Amino acid sequence: MSTKLELTAWGSDISQVKIPLPNALKWVNSYLVEGSNGYTVIDPGQHTEDAVEAWQAAFAELNMKISDVEKVVLTHHHPDHYGLAGWFQEACDAPVYMSEIAHQHAQMMWGQGQRATDVIYRLFEQHGMDSDMLAEIRTHLESFVPFVSPQPEVRYIEGDTIQLGDRTWETILTNGHASGHLCFYAGATKEMIIGDQVLPQISPNISYVPGSDPQPLESFLTSLRHLSSYDVAIAYPGHRNPFQHVQGRIADLLVHHEERLLKFRELLTEPKTAYQCCVALFNSNKLTVHQLRFAMSETLAHLIELERRGHAREERLVDGTMIYRSV
Repeated sequence: MSTKLELTAWGSDISQVKIPLPNALKWVNSYLVEGSNGYTVIDPGQHTEDAVEAWQAAFAELNMKISDVEKVVLTHHHPDHYGLAGWFQEACDAPVYMSEIAHQHAQMMWGQGQRATDVIYRLFEQHGMDSDMLAEIRTHLESFVPFVSPQPEVRYIEGDTIQLGDRTWETILTNGHASGHLCFYAGATKEMIIGDQVLPQISPNISYVPGSDPQPLESFLTSLRHLSSYDVAIAYPGHRNPFQHVQGRIADLLVHHEERLLKFRELLTEPKTAYQCCVALFNSNKLTVHQLRFAMSETLAHLIELERRGHAREERLVDGTMIYRSV
């Protein structure tokens, strides 16, 4: 394993397990919630050899067996959270739970035929991305299939609560970063498993994907305002470490996106494609193809929000290319 096991106990029943990732994020936080009937695994990570070794080391450290896992619960469908769910299910026959819409998006991205790959390719092409980069994008999207295989049979999280360990947690739908993203809140102790919706030091990516949320940034900002009504003493995020300053981070993220929208408005002093806006704002020469895909999708999410607010207009040129101009 390329990274040392990091396992931290939080409170009486939650353990944070840092599962390695093969990208700049370095790790994703998985959580084990202990209960009378075994352990609930929250977001097991991406399916790689290093991730499997990390879990085996965690089991040894906690003196538990994989058969002690009673269920797997997923905050959302992104591969760094969803990818090992099928491996767990095969290993211990544990049920896997996520929201219905999150499961639909997992199938759209990595199910039969990978429907989203062609759609995203055409979207980026239509919005000005050059052919060399487009070829890399297609290969990049196809490369995720091994990281999410085998895929699990899923049960849907329904209703307002879910049992995690021996405690009942409120389920909170928080769209924007990922459609169908769920957070879980324990009111008695003011704890929140917050997934990627609010992160302590980095901004969650907000991506436009055709066939998904047509206005993801609006959904994200609305979800943040809803989360701000919760009294949270400690939040357990998908990346970085558990943190207490949830209200402050929500305020920071709301300001961050307003400032980013202003930067995009300033870029539209002349009409531009989304790709031209992306290159201008994100310094694409220094981005990996993985980062560029997120940057392009985030650019589109912000331009769509500018159009919704009446500050920009999308137009189709004679050759089919889409441009945005200031209004």
